[in-house]
Formats: sequence, structure tokens, C-alpha cells
Amino acid sequence: MNKLYKDFIFFPDISILIVLILTGFGTSLLRGITWFMILFFLIGMIAFAFSEYFTHRFFFHIKAPENPLFLRFMKRIHYDHHADPNNLKLLFLPLWYSLPGFLVLSYLVYFISNSFNLSIAFGTGLMTMLLVYEWKHYVAHRPIKPKTKFGRWVKKVHILHHYKNENFWYGVSTPFADFLFGTFKDEKIVETSSTVKELEKRA
Repeated sequence: MNKLYKDFIFFPDISILIVLILTGFGTSLLRGITWFMILFFLIGMIAFAFSEYFTHRFFFHIKAPENPLFLRFMKRIHYDHHADPNNLKLLFLPLWYSLPGFLVLSYLVYFISNSFNLSIAFGTGLMTMLLVYEWKHYVAHRPIKPKTKFGRWVKKVHILHHYKNENFWYGVSTPFADFLFGTFKDEKIVETSSTVKELEKRA
């Protein structure tokens, strides 16, 4: 197996995520998959895709907090990734950040639907889309050339976010969200930001 693929699959957080996804699929298969479970799986994927955009735009890029502990958290979650975009240890979202939110959202689905099956399907959808996000993010920052024109476009858009201007092109797995919310611009009319690699210095 190519080392680049090994580095992705065997990164601890990714390996655990894959095991959790397979467990979710296995549980659904054992309990009998229904059309409603498939629907909630897709809803989970869509929910993550939009939360990814809004979290990236409105949380990961907030003004640097004064509280040292909160600042340290933001640096690990995103600031340091902009400072060193190709550092593998800063590339992936840590599961200690992602999984608690997934559990809360899945519990809300269970509370509303009173269905363990639907909440498992929804949670598996969330985690599957996180894996898609992590793969696309990984490809954007590693020497991997996507085989499709769409894949190359997605990679280019994310590179613009890191090296052109951090105020645009927030979508990683879903760049189309930028079109919906006005943050997709022609790179030729966007000025290069002086803080694109130093989010802590943003005003």
C-alpha cells in the first residue's frame, strides 16, 4: 500500500473513526436496515456537511481569545493548522473534539424519534461524512493529485483558503456551501490576506 494512504488509514484518530463507522454499519445490519435508517444516515451526512462549514467559518476563525486555556484549545483545533498547514499532527480534527458533539446530536435524534436504530444510522452518517472530510482535507495538504476534475477543483479551493485569504472558501468536503452563503469568490479579485497563516493576529 502506498505510504500516503497508510499515513491516512493508520493515523490513530482515523483508525478509530473507521472502526466506529464499521461498528455503526454492523449494528444497523444486525438490526435490519430500513428505508428510514438510510434516510437518517443521509441526514447525518448532510448535517455534518453544513456544520463543518458553519463551525469552520464562525468558530474556528474567531478572534484569538485572551483566556490562555481557550487560546491553547483554538491553537490545537485550527490556528496552528493555518500556521503549519502540512503538519500531519495538526491536520485532523481530534476525536476528543468531534465525538462528544456527535453523541449529543445522536441523543437528540433518539429523544425525538425514540428509535435506537435511527439514532445509530444518524450517528454513522455523521462519522462517515467526517471521514470524507478528513480524506479530502488530507488530499488537499499532501502530494496527492486527485484523478477527477472535481477532486482537483476541491483541492485548489482549499489551498486558496490557506494561502490566499482565510475569509473565503471555508468548505472542505462541501465547497458548494460557500456558494450558498457568499464566501466563494473569484481568486483573481480577492486580495492576499496578511493573516492567512497567522489567525491569532486577526483583528
